Amino acid sequence: MGLSGKLIGWLSLVGVVSAIGFAQRFAGGKPPRNALFHYSTAAAELVTFAVILAVVLWIAKGPRLRELLALRRPRSWRRALWIAVSVLLLVYALNAALDPLLHPGREQGLTPHGWQPAHAGAFAANVFAFAIVGPIVEELTFRGVGYGLLARYGDTFAILAVGLAFGLWHGLVEALPILIAFGTGLAYMRSRTGSVYPGMLMHASFNAIALAVAVA
Repeated sequence: MGLSGKLIGWLSLVGVVSAIGFAQRFAGGKPPRNALFHYSTAAAELVTFAVILAVVLWIAKGPRLRELLALRRPRSWRRALWIAVSVLLLVYALNAALDPLLHPGREQGLTPHGWQPAHAGAFAANVFAFAIVGPIVEELTFRGVGYGLLARYGDTFAILAVGLAFGLWHGLVEALPILIAFGTGLAYMRSRTGSVYPGMLMHASFNAIALAVAVA
């Protein structure tokens, strides 16, 4: 499969997942507020991520797979750290500014009614799904294959396009500006470090913090 075929495959994947997400959103479908305390939530997410990862690896397959996925040591971990801190601060500031108007944090419907010690095992399974597996798969999907295929059109275009695609991927409306900003920041990190690993760590940290705050 040539680069054009790979790009069509990636755009098709992003388009299908985005369409399904928005269809569910406009149909009013949200998970129950205590979904994080159910094993079924984690199981569904893990199956979904496994399917997505399989498609991504199929798109990226070939002698340049590791290069396309940016599976290499970053040029500078120090630079990656500074970018991560800056991006997270900007995203949190944007979230705080938009929260009174859009309430982006509530849209996904995963905010539980406080901590439930009896369901700690299920919560741990969901942390594994959302804060470890999810970030790894999504970084390979967007800052790996996506950025790698779009970089030939210029770094700026690739960063903005990947950020937009990442936002649409989640099928959310009120949270879309936050997701685009976060996805763009991750793509910027990928462009400056040459690696997908720093983005995985930042993405995982962001999701883990969100889950911790959700049950606080």
